[in-house]
Amino acid sequence: MNFDSPKVMGILNVTPDSFFQGSRKQTEKEIADRVIQLMEEGADLIDVGGYSSRPNAQYVSEEEEWERLRSGLKILFREAPKAIVSIDTFRANIARKCVENFGAAIINDISAGALDAGMFDTIAELQIPYLIMHLRGTPQTMMEYIRYDDLMPEILFYFAQKTVMLNQKGVNDIWIDPGFGFSKTTDQNYEILAHLEQFAIFDLPLVVGLSRKTMIREVIGVAPEEALNGTTALNMFSLTKGANIIRVHDVKEAIQTVRLYNKINNQSIFQ
Repeated sequence: MNFDSPKVMGILNVTPDSFFQGSRKQTEKEIADRVIQLMEEGADLIDVGGYSSRPNAQYVSEEEEWERLRSGLKILFREAPKAIVSIDTFRANIARKCVENFGAAIINDISAGALDAGMFDTIAELQIPYLIMHLRGTPQTMMEYIRYDDLMPEILFYFAQKTVMLNQKGVNDIWIDPGFGFSKTTDQNYEILAHLEQFAIFDLPLVVGLSRKTMIREVIGVAPEEALNGTTALNMFSLTKGANIIRVHDVKEAIQTVRLYNKINNQSIFQ
């Protein structure tokens, strides 16, 4: 994948409890319509999740997560057989099943291997791109782990450790995500955003997921359904700071943002 121009990762939640109600898709028609929308609006990748990772999210068994993903992926690839699909899971067995049974292209692990000891070896065997995110604790407990002595150095050290471990196992196609909203206060999120360019030290694709999150809503005083404008503003800022991929609920607006960013940088590749 060429990152000369930033990419847009569209979110497909096959869950009943994601924080943004408009993103919850469960019936066959809802999933099919969402896939068609994502592709028509120009998503470069589709990120499919069967386990909500919002704060205090309910625990989902491995069997339930697989059933949600299996059903959703059947519909997705029926509607968009050439889609590049990322699987949002921290479970190694789920990752393997999605790759081997459906040809998923990327694994998006919010825990960077911390919640399943078998994940790194599984990725090494599958040899597919692996997106690792910064997280402390679990989706249920992560907001208990928001104390840092020195935020940015600690997060950078976290990724340094993870990438070395993965490289030692033969995994070299690594993407990184700072984990906005995960184990972080609103002020900490903005501190990371203000210093986003520091992640360039890794020379790895940088994924930013800001879409409609609490860090936006708290500052401008809106509900998730009203947070698109704030999302667009922060997505543009993240692009100027080096983001290679923006993960969003609203693909059309994100594509427009990328086009404007490219125009500013005289990369008029969409003409």
